[in-house]
Formats: sequence, C-alpha cells, structure tokens
Amino acid sequence: MIVLKSPQEIERMRSAGQIVAEILDILRSEVRAGVTTLFLDRLAELEARKRKAVAAFKGYGGFPYALCCSLNEQVVHGMPSKRELVEGDIVSLDFGVVYNGYYADAAITVPVSKVTAQAERLVKVTEESLHCAIEAAVPGNRLSDISHAVQSYVERHGFSVVRDFVGHGIGKKLHESPQVPNFGEPGRGVRLKPGMVLAIEPMINERSYQVKVLDDGWTAVTCDGGLSAHFEHTVAITEYGPEILSKL
Repeated sequence: MIVLKSPQEIERMRSAGQIVAEILDILRSEVRAGVTTLFLDRLAELEARKRKAVAAFKGYGGFPYALCCSLNEQVVHGMPSKRELVEGDIVSLDFGVVYNGYYADAAITVPVSKVTAQAERLVKVTEESLHCAIEAAVPGNRLSDISHAVQSYVERHGFSVVRDFVGHGIGKKLHESPQVPNFGEPGRGVRLKPGMVLAIEPMINERSYQVKVLDDGWTAVTCDGGLSAHFEHTVAITEYGPEILSKL
C-alpha cells in the first residue's frame, strides 16, 4: 500500500534530504587519488552525527557500514575498504539518513581525477537519465513512465539498464512501496499522485545489464567486468510537479 505524505511529512523529509545532499557534497569534494573508501564511510557517519541524523544503511539488513561505495564494475552495495582510490576510478557513493523519523536517500558517481572518455560519458548519461526520470514524475503519469524515461534515454546512448535492482518509495521506512524499476513500457503501474515520495535511482552499465552478487552477500558487480554508474534522488510528487528533496 502506498501512503501519501502530508505537507508536514514532506517538510520533514525535505530536512532529511538536505542533510543527505550536504554530506554527499562533502564526500564529493574528498574524492581523490590516495583516499580510501573507508575514510569516506567514516566521514559520512561523522557528518550525519553532527547534524543529529542517523546513517540509515548501517545495520540495515546487517549491512555493516554507513555508506555504500561501489568502484568501477561494482554496481551497488559496495563495501568501504582500505583500498585507496586511484586515478581513472569511478566511485558510486550511496548514502541515506533518518532524521526526526523520516528517511532520505541519494547517490552520486564521482570520477577520480582524469578518467577515460567512455567512463566520463557513462557517468554523464546516468546522471542525465535520472533527470529524465524526474521530469516524468508528475501527477497523472503512470509509474512506468518514470521507468521508460530512464531506459529509453540510456539505451539511445548505447548503455544498459540494470534489472536486478530498482528504486523505491521512501518515508517513515527506507524502503516503501512501490518499487521503481528503471526499465519498462510507458503507461503502466500506479498513477502518480501528489504526496508520493520516491527514491529514483538509475543504475547503468557500460555493456551488459547482467549483474551478480559477490560472496560477501552485498556487493553487486557487472557480470562482464564493464563499468557501472549510479545516481539517485529522493523526489516528492507535488501538484506543481516533482520536487527533489535531496538537492542542495
């Protein structure tokens, strides 16, 4: 069941979203060769505590870290480690908080120094596909209009859309209904209404969309070793159109 949020609830989620946006902005500025993803994880949790928020992922389903750090061929749910970033890497940083009882969730993919033209293009197209999806998140549209907006844009640029992981509703829980796939035909699924809040998150692969989960039980990687990128925003559907809650 989809629970529509009141203006007061959306305001609380807006506050949570601003915290996520601020922390991801700080993390982006720290991404450089020589930095470890474990450092980024600890920094994210520290910054959340400074803002009296709780890192939403830590302990969720047993996940042991505050931040998901997915490098290169890693798609989502990568675990922070002592491995230092090197020039040419791309790193996806997925972070969420719970603040005053409400969740927000967002992700960015950041190039480390100079990357290949293909990696740069993948990151750019993935971010642009998120904005295409957000533009489709208007009252009266169907849920799959969001999904189709991602898939059509991405495939037009020669990349592929991950099927095994999807976006989701968000609010008093990190994951609420409905699921928000990044692929599918338009005009299907629930009709979008003001008060819905969705975490929209394209996960886009350089080559095949097929992925597998490593033995750690969390880290998803591309089956063919190609690169993957991930962007996400928490988006409220309002009578005036979509509002990105996780944007500075």
